[in-house]
Order: sequence, then structure tokens, then C-alpha cells
Amino acid sequence: MAEIIQERIEDRLPELEQLERIGLFSHAEIKAIIKKASDLEYKIQRRALCKEDFINYVQYEINFLELIQRRRARIGYSFKKDEIENSIVHRVQGIFRRASAKWKDDVQLWLSYVVFCKKWATKAQLSKVFSAMLAIHSNKPALWIMAAKWEMEDRLSSESARQLFLRALRFHPQSAKLYQEYFRMELMHAEKLGKEKEEFEKAKMDVGNLDYPEEILTGELARIIYKNSINIIKGAEFHVSLLSIAQLFDFAKNLQKEIYDDLQALHTDDPLTWDYVARRELEIQPQPGEEQPATKQARALETGRREERCCAVYEEAVQTLPTEAMWKCYISFCLERFAKKTSNRSLRGQRLERTMTAFKKAHELRLLPEFLYKQWIELLRQHDFLKEALQVAVAGIELFRDSVMMWQMKLQVLIDSKSPDIASLFKEAFASLKPQVCLPLWISWAEWSEGAQSQEDTEAIYKKAILAVMGADSVTLKEKYLDWAYRSGGYKKARAVFKSLQESRPFSVAFFRKVIQFEKEQESCKMANLREYYERALREFGSVDSDLWMDYIKEELNHPLGRPENCGQIYWRAMKMLQGESAEAFVAKHAMHQSGHL
Repeated sequence: MAEIIQERIEDRLPELEQLERIGLFSHAEIKAIIKKASDLEYKIQRRALCKEDFINYVQYEINFLELIQRRRARIGYSFKKDEIENSIVHRVQGIFRRASAKWKDDVQLWLSYVVFCKKWATKAQLSKVFSAMLAIHSNKPALWIMAAKWEMEDRLSSESARQLFLRALRFHPQSAKLYQEYFRMELMHAEKLGKEKEEFEKAKMDVGNLDYPEEILTGELARIIYKNSINIIKGAEFHVSLLSIAQLFDFAKNLQKEIYDDLQALHTDDPLTWDYVARRELEIQPQPGEEQPATKQARALETGRREERCCAVYEEAVQTLPTEAMWKCYISFCLERFAKKTSNRSLRGQRLERTMTAFKKAHELRLLPEFLYKQWIELLRQHDFLKEALQVAVAGIELFRDSVMMWQMKLQVLIDSKSPDIASLFKEAFASLKPQVCLPLWISWAEWSEGAQSQEDTEAIYKKAILAVMGADSVTLKEKYLDWAYRSGGYKKARAVFKSLQESRPFSVAFFRKVIQFEKEQESCKMANLREYYERALREFGSVDSDLWMDYIKEELNHPLGRPENCGQIYWRAMKMLQGESAEAFVAKHAMHQSGHL
């Protein structure tokens, strides 16, 4: 092994001598480079190879290349690149080849190799790297797309890109993404050739000898890809994705029309088709010769007309396809348009009325999904239609009686309208729902009670909730109970609540940190109480939370009544209890604190 390392170092000497001779590095720096390179070579020549050693070696060489570049720029010297940079690049490629042969399955390693070659190597070398990577990772469509894009955009080889896409589709005949990118590539290529031909013709140059195939210029190749792909990948979503790509290219108007017509013919029973057709009405531009709206009022009127045309399509859609999914598309469109800012009152009023009508019709047909009931109620609340909001909430609960969200929405409407029936409705909700889903309702009840009822009533709610809510959900409830106790009754009340809960597992670290913070906010902060809280917290989290141990030690050191002599004992207790990474983190934090303390 020593002979191999020595040979590798000797291979570096010519480039290092050149660096010293032209004044980019001093003799001392060259010696340091040789020593570091020897260490790195040793690590990648061992029997037990480690991927991180290869990565560190590569990173060192990249940093070295960048340093050479900066120093060249500083002194304005640009010669001898073949003897220096090219030699280093060749060596890094060798390291990458060894690493990628050893860890073939590591995609990130291959991608690092590609990134390096893009910056430092020739295009021919990078092409070989892509070929080697795809031979091993042919099962990953994203890598085929990356390689084809590079061939098209960087190497300017549309034929190579086309061949890569065709090979990829043999491996992945069902990949929608591959078809989309292949389709896009052919359209980009056609557009580029068309612009080139146009420029030549403008310059009155003879293009007869140049290769501008008509089938490419007209987008015929892209059309073939489109036709083949829709026979393999069914569904309106894929069809719409190809149409969206085609619409990016102005020369492909005929292709756009063909795809659009096919979409309407093949996918009439898909809500996505109707959604796309309806939204398209917003984008239709005025015909040539038509006057563009000049004033704000005129533009608002034109926008209103376009939205009316969209809604006319949606109305036809929900008649043709009366499904929940179709109504969802219609209402989502109405909500999106209503959310658009406008200073025109008439347009805003039209949008609100249209949205409310769509909600009402879908509800009457029982085709409104649960989450849209919530949005409907929120919209009504925003505009102070509280009576209507309550009616919708009642109807929603009849349909979705097991939904916590629907009960919450009804309760929120009653709270907004200051109803006297809130407490009884909370009880009705708890009777109707499973206990394990009721946490949000308990929190809502307690929060409402805090503003509307006496402290005794609110505390009674928290106590009932603690008994009713079990497991991990109860952790949040305990924290809120403790917060409320401190807000409403000060430290004394919070300490009493803590005492009552301290054996009611499970807890969170935040629960104990809250009571510790409450103690520290008191004028006469008692160290005995802090110790009690830390000890209780460490019983629960002492094996995993290194910060708790560290804060306990700091408290003993910094509190006026602290006992610094206890810190050693606390440290050793922590070392016994903490496991793995937590123990390492604690040792590091303790060492940093000690050095800062000194």
C-alpha cells in the first residue's frame, strides 16, 4: 500500500512544481499539500473503505481547484492549465470512478459526480458519466430526463436527447413524466429550428442546403408523441398536462386545437375536463379589431362577463356530470374568484352571490363535501350572516354527525352570535362524538368559558377534560390547564395545578419548563421549588433530554441560593441516565459551558 501511495504522490509532483514555479503557491504550502494528500490517499487505499473518505478527498481537490482559480485571477496568470487543472480534474474523476464502482446504488454520489463534471470536465466526459450512471440506475426516470435535458440544452444535440428519451421509454413505458418531457423537448427543438430558419430568411441567406425537416418544424414529431402517449396513459389529468405544455409554444396552434378537441371528446365524464374548459374562458383574448377595455369600470365589466361565461360552462358541467367532484371544482373556482381583490363593488357582489348560490345548490343535491361546509360557514360568518351560518352548520351536523369539525363550526357560530345555549351544545357534542376525537372541543369549551364564565366553571371544565381525554392528547390539555391557572390565579394557582397533575402521565418537557419559568418570574424565586420541578422533569425525561440536565446545573451555579457543589453529582447522574447521542450532546454542552464559565 505504501508503494501505491508513494506512486500517487509522485504523480502529483509535476503539477505542484509548476504551481510553485509560476508563483501561485509557496514552498511551505506545497509541502502542506503533499502531507494532506498523503493522508487522504492512505484513507482510500485501506482494505476497509469508507465512502466519507472518498467524498472528503474529492471535496479537498475541488477546494484546491477553486483556490488555484482565485490565485490565477489575482495575479492575472492563465497559462499551464493542461499541466495543472486538467491533471487535478483527471485525478478527481478517477476517485469518483472508484467510489461509484464500490457504491453503485448511491444516487447522490453519482449526482455529485455529474455536478463536478458539469463544472470542470469536458462535455464528452460528462456524456460518458451519464451513460455509466444510466446503465446502473435505468429504473429512475428522473435521471433519464436529466441526461436528455443536458444533451439538448448544454450539448445542443437534439438527436442524442431523442435517443435517450426513446431508450428511457423502453424501460418505463407507463411514465407520464417521461412522455411530458419528451413532448416538451420536441416542441422546443421545433421552435428553435423555426426561429433559426426565420433568421436566415430575414438575412436573405440560402437555407436550401441546411437541414430543416418539415415534420419537425410543424411539430409533427411532437404530435406523434402525443398520440402514442394518450393511447398508453389514460385520463384527463395527463391529457391536460400535454395541452398546458403545447400552449407554451405559439407555433403549435393546430396541435393545441387537436389536443383540446380530443380532451373534450375522450374525457367528457371527467370533472377535470370540464374544469379546464370552464377556466379557459377566462383566458380568451379579444378578437383583432375589438376595442380593449380602457377604464377600471370597463375592465371590471369585461372580467365579470368572462366569469359569467366560465360559470355557464360549470352549470352545464354539473347538469351533465352531477357528482361531488364536479361541484367541488365549481365551488373552488367561485371561491378563487371571490378571493381576488377588486375595488369594484358590483363585481365583488356578483362573485359573492355566485359563490353562495353554488354552495346552496350543491347542498340541496347532497353533493357538498364536508370540508366545503366549513368554508361555506366561514364565508357566511365573515359577512355576518350568522342566522344562515347556523342553518348550514345544523344541516352539516345532520349529514356528518361524527365530525368534530362540524360541531366546532356550529359552536363557533353560536359563540359569534352570543347564544345562551353554548354550554348545553358542548354537552350534546360530547354525547354524540367518540371520546378519543374530542380534544379540540374540550379546548374550545375551556377557551370560551374563560371569557364568558367564572373561574370555577372554567376549572371544572379543565378537570372534566383531564379525566375524559387519555393518552398523548392529554399532554396538550395539561399545558393549557397550567397556562390558564397562571393567567387566572397567578403562581400559587399554577403550583396547585402542577401538584394535582404531576402524577397524571403522560407529560411533555414543555409542561415542566412552564412551571419552572413561572417560578423564575417570581420576586422570591425559591431554589427548593426549582429543584423539585427539575427532579420531577428528570424522572420523566432524564434519559433523553440533555438540555434539562444542563439547565439544572446552570441553575445551581447561578441562583443566589444554588449549591455549586451539587453540580458534580448532577453531572454524573446525567452521564448514567443519558443514552447514545444525548450523552454525547450533554458532554459537549457541559465542556462549552465550563470553558465559558472559566
